Amino acid sequence: MKRCLGLILLGLGLAGCQSNNPYVAASAPMPPAPAQAANTFDASAYPAPVRDYGAYRSWAWLNNQLPAGSAWADSAQIAEAVSGALDQRGLRPLHDNRTPDLLVSADVRLEKRLRQVQDDYGYGYGGYNRYGNGNGYGMYNTVPVVRTYEVTVAVARISLFDARTRQPVWSTSAETTSQGSLSERGDSLREAMQKAMTAYPPS
Repeated sequence: MKRCLGLILLGLGLAGCQSNNPYVAASAPMPPAPAQAANTFDASAYPAPVRDYGAYRSWAWLNNQLPAGSAWADSAQIAEAVSGALDQRGLRPLHDNRTPDLLVSADVRLEKRLRQVQDDYGYGYGGYNRYGNGNGYGMYNTVPVVRTYEVTVAVARISLFDARTRQPVWSTSAETTSQGSLSERGDSLREAMQKAMTAYPPS
């Protein structure tokens, strides 16, 4: 009896599976593309082309303007330091009417920085043994003391632009001390510019 009842239920289940599905797949046609789509280039849909830094050989100042000077370093000092740093990377300045490969801008600004120094101050005591030579018991310890102070640094910045497209190519900066005489500041500025350009061309 149970077997007959099971067969009847199975037959009803199979019959239900063969009934018509009330859900029918349907889709609306896609709208036509706008007329300007054929002439529009979406650069964001493609990876950026690999930049050939080896093609850059010459440079000139952006807008034919030397870097702005300041009380810390005049315009000629900054320009000389930048030119020397670029020369070390194989970039030569153009002094005629030819179009350079790169346009260069640079500046030097004084900025504040916070520095921390940790000093370890020691304290302790000791005892004397019966012979009086100080080799008895004792204890010694150190206490770290952190001091925070403000310093002024000179931040040298260099920015390179493609002369044909005017698009940014590369930028960098480096810090140096703001202290010293005029000649010492000039040496620090040249060192900072050289340090800033060490990562060019990027790998």
